[in-house]
Amino acid sequence: MAKNLKKGDEVEWESHGGKGVGKVEKKVTSETKEAGRKVKASKDEPQYKVRSEKSGGSAVHKPGALKKRS
Repeated sequence: MAKNLKKGDEVEWESHGGKGVGKVEKKVTSETKEAGRKVKASKDEPQYKVRSEKSGGSAVHKPGALKKRS
């Protein structure tokens, strides 16, 4: 589980086609619309908008779904 990620951090996650790899674009700390969907985030339960290295698309993930790459 990745906590306290910041913009530019490289992360990976499990996706439909295997492992996704990308970079954190921003930390989402309020309910908003990001990456084409409604995100229910808060300061206590943030989510992270990431851009896929492979597809170039953006998605929002909960911290438990992301692993910081070393």
